Amino acid sequence: MKKINYFIFILLFFVAQVFFAQTDRIGTAGATELLIPVGARGVAMGNSTVTNSYGADAIYWNPANMSASKNRVDILVSHMTYIADMSVEYGAIAVQTGSFGTLGFSIKSLSMNPILKTTVHTPDGTGQTFKPQHIVMGISWAKLITDKISIGLTANYISENIDLVSASGFAFDFGVNYSNLADIKGLDLAVVLKNFGGDMKFDGSALWTKATQIDQRRGEQFYKIDAAVFSLPTSFDIAFGYSFELAKSNMIQFTGVYTNNNFYPEQYKLGVEYGYNNLFFFRAGYNQTAEFDASDVVFKYSLGVGINYNVGVDLKFDYTFLPAEYFNSTHFITVGLGI
Repeated sequence: MKKINYFIFILLFFVAQVFFAQTDRIGTAGATELLIPVGARGVAMGNSTVTNSYGADAIYWNPANMSASKNRVDILVSHMTYIADMSVEYGAIAVQTGSFGTLGFSIKSLSMNPILKTTVHTPDGTGQTFKPQHIVMGISWAKLITDKISIGLTANYISENIDLVSASGFAFDFGVNYSNLADIKGLDLAVVLKNFGGDMKFDGSALWTKATQIDQRRGEQFYKIDAAVFSLPTSFDIAFGYSFELAKSNMIQFTGVYTNNNFYPEQYKLGVEYGYNNLFFFRAGYNQTAEFDASDVVFKYSLGVGINYNVGVDLKFDYTFLPAEYFNSTHFITVGLGI
């Protein structure tokens, strides 16, 4: 069994080395809605809950941890007021299926206020508006393959619509979680490859335009603009987590993540959670990039609280406050149900 454990981590670190070698295209990624986090608990802990998220909450952070839930069914819905008058809605469900493992389904929607349509001849607006729509739908699978190691996979379908053009594609997440590392209770290690997939490209009727060739032999004709392809914002997380009981009914968890992005500088994320009697929770997080100034990080700090109340089923309510550097502060609410 130990040989299987070593093989999995050697394989993932080999993939990471190949991935790290192609991190020089900052600012050219598309489908960045994939990077918007979901789940108030994880956001409150600085986006660092790669090792200690469970059930439906784990689908975004690390699909391998879906199998760690104590509930047969986990349901999660969340709402976030994002920057520039945008909002993010998210829903997920994780279901234990016995020996097959755990299945999960999720959907994320990024919505914006209507945007005034302009043209070269009417820069102040035509009187018409359009509303971009970005949707990510995923199906996930996770399984505990040893008493310590779990693996998980998510396949996401991405759909982007901007007025009369659209693009679609697929992105894949693969994660592994190792519990009680080196036989130390509460010490976990996780690695996750996120948003891995092929390029995307916009197409649609809005790309047709009237133009005249330079030699003017054919007069004005319809031509189709060939939109450029764009790659997905792939990232690789290496995470540690440690949880311990401070005193009776008092639990503390520390989490840390190093994230290597192929279109953005490396990130360092730290989080802490204090739980009293598995009922009340207080959380804080810190997020920093390796190359940018601290002032260039939009959401550097995060604070949150949570309630987990059992009434025959587990009812969860989590709230996170994100003070922003340049935009209005962001509020994040998540409601969960465990059966």
